[in-house]
Amino acid sequence: MEAEFRTIEYLCSKMPSLVTPDLLTLVGIIGSLVVFCGLFLATFNSFALLISVVGFAIHWFGDSLDGRLAYYRNIPRKWYGWSLDINADWISICVIGLGFYYYFPAYKVIAFVFVVAYGGSMILTLLQYKINNKYIIDKASMGPTELRIIICLVLIIEIFVPNTLLVFAAVASGIMLFLNAQESKRLMREGDFRDNLERSLKTKRD
Repeated sequence: MEAEFRTIEYLCSKMPSLVTPDLLTLVGIIGSLVVFCGLFLATFNSFALLISVVGFAIHWFGDSLDGRLAYYRNIPRKWYGWSLDINADWISICVIGLGFYYYFPAYKVIAFVFVVAYGGSMILTLLQYKINNKYIIDKASMGPTELRIIICLVLIIEIFVPNTLLVFAAVASGIMLFLNAQESKRLMREGDFRDNLERSLKTKRD
């Protein structure tokens, strides 16, 4: 989103020097812990879901600005940053998934499926990067920011309409699993094509 890009650029220009890309990565993880706390506390009072909304905002701040700040300051570490980002994302989704686990006491399997689906999506992103050198994190034209906004809206609705989050989590997990299956088939076809191409080139050289 153009508005998001401009916001990130502006924030990078105003960031004090003591704030480092690694510190922002940590802020993103802290945001996921805040999301977890909100979901856990919401088992006692549904208005605590607003804490999770704040947590998603903190997570966006850290997750979106860490890499951008490194490039803005011309201090990028491509492979280190990429590895750190993947690990931070995995930690964050596990923490958030644990929050869903506590919030859905009778439907804990939904939390498990959610983590499995998101984890599968991360693995496919890595496979795509390995096979065709493209690092794409959007799914069905929807990026992480759009997904966070939708989840926050669902959390707010959940306060007044119970089980909205349960339905959303179940549907979203099902869609993610379906998209993961489609992506897996496509990547396997691309992998097979590359195998045949490399085999053909090797035969010509021999």
